[in-house]
Amino acid sequence: MPDTLTILGAGNTAFATAARLTLQGHAVTLFELPEFASALDPIRPDRTITLRGVAETGPAVIHALTTDPAEAAASSDLLLLIVPAYAHRPFAEALAPHLTKDHTVVLMPGTLGSLEWAKVLEDRDIKGVTLAEVDTAPYVCRKTEPNEATIWGIVSGLGLGVFPAERTQTVLKRLDPLFPGLHAYPDVAACGLSAMNPVVHPAGVLMNAGRVEYSRGDFYFYEEGVSPSVAKVIMQVDDERRAVGAALGYDLTRVDDAFHQAGFGPKGDLWATINGSRMLTQLRAPGTLDSRWLTEDIPYGIAVWTALGARLKVPTPTMRALVDLGSIVMGVDGWSVGRNLSDLGIDDLAGNVPELTRYLQEGKKA
Repeated sequence: MPDTLTILGAGNTAFATAARLTLQGHAVTLFELPEFASALDPIRPDRTITLRGVAETGPAVIHALTTDPAEAAASSDLLLLIVPAYAHRPFAEALAPHLTKDHTVVLMPGTLGSLEWAKVLEDRDIKGVTLAEVDTAPYVCRKTEPNEATIWGIVSGLGLGVFPAERTQTVLKRLDPLFPGLHAYPDVAACGLSAMNPVVHPAGVLMNAGRVEYSRGDFYFYEEGVSPSVAKVIMQVDDERRAVGAALGYDLTRVDDAFHQAGFGPKGDLWATINGSRMLTQLRAPGTLDSRWLTEDIPYGIAVWTALGARLKVPTPTMRALVDLGSIVMGVDGWSVGRNLSDLGIDDLAGNVPELTRYLQEGKKA
């Protein structure tokens, strides 16, 4: 059945998602923060995004465009937030005054960002909003023209975490028609720790730093940059991530298996899966080291996982080394510029697994 929904953001994946869902018959309102209103300018004349690639194709006339957060919230009770992690808080602060207990906000992906949203809402005494996140973006895609998006691959079996977790089945039922094949994690922490990009990108980019700078990204990142040796480091990051998850009672899927299950490539070790991927091997490296593959995936990904690991007494030496090295490359302190446990509202709970689990399940602290 056609749905009415609001997409928050106007980047690569937001454009692709808005176009595809529109072509499937859904009424989509596309919202961007006023300070980034220019992102909507290429489609303002006729509200049309041309979609190309492996999904539905053709011109998609978006139902409405807006930079008014009140209008965005009023347009639908379902809001899909499709922006980088460093934009999660600005969108939360803009939308918070307009949200009610009838709203569901889904971060695509979240990387624990749903907990940051929960803290923003708690600080403003806004109760009852359902929050959720998925473990990766729904498509491998890019804007290929200012008013055009191309989808090279559709992720199969997106993983979903819901806050509070007791509402999981309600959200799953609402989202499955839009993204068929969703599966549920125990809670948003398990989902956030299952994000794929922070596992792969920091190690892959830092170990190819010279090549990125010299070629300005003129190589295929996954096909050429993730060599067997680079894959070894990525898998060590993955082992540490899974150890943090195990301390919280989760049996997290290995990243190589997760890539295969998502439909990225054939079953095998990480190098074999990536090397055999028709989706990933089409993606070029970032053109500069000032890329969200570092500026997002370090301070909003592995740095947060490391901080959580420290509270759980789980060693994460490889992730810690990558944050330290990445801080030098980025020219900023990767430990302080992103999210921390206080931003997630769990600084007082991170070392107390039973109380943290209860909070994730019920949305309430003792």
